[in-house]
Amino acid sequence: MPDVVIITGASGGIGLAACKVFEQKGFRVYGLCRKPFVLEGVYFVACDVTDRDSVFNAVSYVKNKEGRVDTLICNAGYGIAGSVEFTDVEDIASQFEVNVVGCVNCISAVLPIMRKQNNGSIVITSSLAAIIPIPFQAFYSMSKAALNALTLALRNELRPYNIRVSALMPGDIKTGFTASRVKDLRGKSEYPLMLQSISVMEHDEQNGMDPLRIGTKLMKISQRKYPRPLYTAGAKYHAFAFLTRVLPNRLVNWIVGKLYS
Repeated sequence: MPDVVIITGASGGIGLAACKVFEQKGFRVYGLCRKPFVLEGVYFVACDVTDRDSVFNAVSYVKNKEGRVDTLICNAGYGIAGSVEFTDVEDIASQFEVNVVGCVNCISAVLPIMRKQNNGSIVITSSLAAIIPIPFQAFYSMSKAALNALTLALRNELRPYNIRVSALMPGDIKTGFTASRVKDLRGKSEYPLMLQSISVMEHDEQNGMDPLRIGTKLMKISQRKYPRPLYTAGAKYHAFAFLTRVLPNRLVNWIVGKLYS
């Protein structure tokens, strides 16, 4: 029997690309998302990751159909952009509810199955922004940093059960993520560099990597027997991640400021 994989945020972008890659490699693929989508060989399951009951029902459906869950790709998420000062608390809460709590809901749903199997793989889609926070995208960066922390903590919690946990930190990817970003441009007179910073970020994204490349990377990480905690994809982004380890934080942050504003 082929391995069973659940992919969240499967209707577009990295999630849809991952569905294609896993399906082409012979996996039994279940795509979880709110919006219906059709992809040959992939089974759609309606699910809102912020609704814990919805998540547990979706995972139970997969378990009842297949008898097991081998891999979870936690990919669902979105971004907000704007100044720290003017962003509404409700928007901040929503950012963390989807990106962080939604991920935790999915992991909590599959863990009883994987612990019983004494085997499983969980790969979380983080972002390079987790280690290189982007101006006027502070709360998205914070949510991804939280996912890195979650990855590191979970690896030790789940070690006795042979459940592997990793996070992939992509850089700029050309997807519909850019168009779906929630932008709050209040404060643009107080922060005249905000529009330029967001414009640079979105230009880089639309000239970024093919999401299929990230889907392939997610698949490869999930199949490693001894995966590393954190990964990046692409030579440029490997270099950026390396610089954060060898250069002083003050210098790295200054460079980021120059790049974006």
